[in-house]
Amino acid sequence: MCGRYAAAASQAMLVETFEVDEVVELETLPPLAPRYNIAPTDPVPAIVERARRDCDEVTRKLVRPRWGLVPSWAKDRSRASSLINARSETVATKPSFRKAFATRRCLLPADGYYEWYTQPKLQGAGGKPIKQPFWIHPLPRAGEPPLMVMAGIYEFWRDPDLPADHPEAWLTTCAVITTRASDQLGHIHDRMPMQVRRADWEHWLDPGLTDPLAAHDLLHSPAPEEMTAWAVSTAVGNVRNDGPELLEPLPDEPSPGQESLL
Repeated sequence: MCGRYAAAASQAMLVETFEVDEVVELETLPPLAPRYNIAPTDPVPAIVERARRDCDEVTRKLVRPRWGLVPSWAKDRSRASSLINARSETVATKPSFRKAFATRRCLLPADGYYEWYTQPKLQGAGGKPIKQPFWIHPLPRAGEPPLMVMAGIYEFWRDPDLPADHPEAWLTTCAVITTRASDQLGHIHDRMPMQVRRADWEHWLDPGLTDPLAAHDLLHSPAPEEMTAWAVSTAVGNVRNDGPELLEPLPDEPSPGQESLL
């Protein structure tokens, strides 16, 4: 799964990289700023394409949905913290995700993400195995931006308890599409975010593409040589900690799979 990630790119960089036509600003959200410890229900930068109601013109937008998808049919927003990831194996068929996957796909730009690896031979307080956080991020790749562009879906939810003119009457939320982790990354955690390559951004975002099979073919599962990982401070476990120091590698920390050497 993906339960924490970092997105530090500036608004100007995102607008240029993704050729954004419009930046959607909401009075209920603070200005976009670098984040190094994004947690569920936080607002996140996302790229979407929306067709105007009065014509067929499509606009590419930079928006800020909250991480944790609330289906349009949900009675309340309480499910947001649990639906942060959508499995690629079932995203096209699961009731919570299938409508969004067919018509509301987005790009979620990130620098990388965190996963926790349980070291069974190392015990902490109370005799519980120590969980070591790892920072996982892409290596430079030809033709791709210096970002990890995660595949996402988004949804709109109307709060029935608020009047139509209330600024929070409509809630926009999103989820990251995940797949089985490959090779070495699988030692850290068995799931990882799927990505969308630059050449496929236009098709992935196209609201006119409603064929789930065609959309699924655009998902990219990164090969082991595309990603790297290193151990980081356990400070990332506290959502109040949010700074670039969270990405710094720990010195001489064994990699997953090497715990037998401890």
